[in-house]
Amino acid sequence: MKRKWHIRKRVLATLICLTCAILLIVALAFNLTMRAYIRSRVAAQLATVQESASGERRGDMFAPEEGRPFDEKPDRITGARGNAVVLDGDGNLIVVLHGDHAIGEALAAHFREFGVKKNEVVRIGDESFAVAVAGDPVVAENRLLVYVDVTSLTALTGQINLMLLAVICTAVVLSILLSGYFARSFAEPVQRLSSFAGEIGGGNLAPQEFQFRDVEFDTLAGSMNRMAAELQEARQKQETFFQNVSHELRTPLTSIRGNAEGIVYGVMEPQSAAKVILSESDKLGGMVEDILYLSRMGRGAPEGALEPLDLREILSLCVSEQHAEAEKRGVAFRFDFDEAPVLLPIREQDAQRLFGNLISNAIRYARSEVLLACRGEEDCIAVRVSDDGEGISPEDLPHIFARFYKGKGGKHGIGLAIALSVAESYHGTLTARTEGGAVFEARFPR
Repeated sequence: MKRKWHIRKRVLATLICLTCAILLIVALAFNLTMRAYIRSRVAAQLATVQESASGERRGDMFAPEEGRPFDEKPDRITGARGNAVVLDGDGNLIVVLHGDHAIGEALAAHFREFGVKKNEVVRIGDESFAVAVAGDPVVAENRLLVYVDVTSLTALTGQINLMLLAVICTAVVLSILLSGYFARSFAEPVQRLSSFAGEIGGGNLAPQEFQFRDVEFDTLAGSMNRMAAELQEARQKQETFFQNVSHELRTPLTSIRGNAEGIVYGVMEPQSAAKVILSESDKLGGMVEDILYLSRMGRGAPEGALEPLDLREILSLCVSEQHAEAEKRGVAFRFDFDEAPVLLPIREQDAQRLFGNLISNAIRYARSEVLLACRGEEDCIAVRVSDDGEGISPEDLPHIFARFYKGKGGKHGIGLAIALSVAESYHGTLTARTEGGAVFEARFPR
């Protein structure tokens, strides 16, 4: 299992490591570049000094006196000055062309013991010298040893390294301070939002006011507040649902119990009481079946393969099933169907539930006629069920599809909720409006 870190520590460690890595890379690159530049400048100066010393030797075939003036060729950038001495074949000092005699002796001793590599830096006491050896143009057995005092350059490099170290330390301290600030600014919103999420999980759905400077945290806070509001609304709907279910179930149960007690105590005629019990039982069974169906539809889109059904046939089947009820109320049906089949991938049971509820509702409120329209349009399929009744009142219209909401003359308040659930489960819409009478229109995308 991976080790878990606090976000503050992770941000702090990441920024500090990143800052240190960048500064170390910069310091190393600068140091290497500086060293390479100084080395190239010193090598060029040694070559110039060697050329000057060789020319001096060729111009005087006799050994010049010690201390004779010599062109030191100071470097215009580094400021270092060149010097030269002549050594014999064994590495002993013969003459100092220019420079300190003691330094010449020390370099000669180093040459005798170790030899001199190309542009080698030799340290004598507290001083450093870049040294090069070439043949003497006057005496073939002798050696011409030229050197440049690079003590100041070495000291400069050390000072630069100290300055870089100081810069790195300062940057690390600033990085720690800034990283701590940024880590705290990141961790605090996360902690507050985590606390809010815990309260939501504990049942406290009251919205909270957050003011974050970061857009992402502010957006997340807004989303969590909307989620809390939706959960609160769902809780209220659930409580209302159970209250309405309890009320709707209590009425038929009370009637059944009353008639059963009448039979038991002999105060009611058994046959008529049994008819009431059967009627109320059927009503109770239908209500329970509707509730279970509504619960299943609320689980999401239908599962399994769907076969295209002709909605004209489904509507005709629903009309035939409710023809007796329509005749009892004196309601006639009128049809406005497409001549071509209107095919929709839908389960037959779901289609009958949807359109059966709409037709049953229209029969209940119609004066004399119910119009059924079924059309296949360019981008959708439209089914309209309308009646010539009084229409939907403005007070009922916003709540017409709410579960257990009963308008004037309503039955259980479940039918239209089931119709809406079926339509939405097939990515369709169901709307209601008043145009003379009540008009319900279902639309499904092709």
